Amino acid sequence: MNFELTEGMIWLLIATVSGVIEAITLGITTIWFVFGAIVAWILAEFNAPFIIQVIAFVLVSGTLLYFTKPLFKKYLKLGSTRTNADALIGEVAMVTQEINTIKAQGQVEIRGQVWSAKTREEDGIIDRGSRVEVLAIEGVKLVVKHSRGTKEEELR
Repeated sequence: MNFELTEGMIWLLIATVSGVIEAITLGITTIWFVFGAIVAWILAEFNAPFIIQVIAFVLVSGTLLYFTKPLFKKYLKLGSTRTNADALIGEVAMVTQEINTIKAQGQVEIRGQVWSAKTREEDGIIDRGSRVEVLAIEGVKLVVKHSRGTKEEELR
């Protein structure tokens, strides 16, 4: 029995390996090469010269990578999912203990939890009962600023 590896088989193998890598990584990493290899395989089936197949593979893969990767990142939010405490950034909290950064004191309540809080200004004081916006998390403290024009339903 004589087995011969054809150009078409090579492109199907590349498409399959790229597809398996895509499935394993659970991210948009090699899907463009799958489509490039399929186009090259079709050209191989029509007996196009190998150099044309390679050029088509590179052009299709590169074009799809260039134009669709930003769309995938934007709409699938790859690599930008905020979890746990990071999700508090941008939220509105209620000051439950006066925030005095010089004295290193202050607390806020947000989403039913009490957090230590401070301001960016060294002499920043925010009165109890004020609404604040969470700017960042440094260690176990929320960095906050006065919140302007917030609605009562924004408090959670």
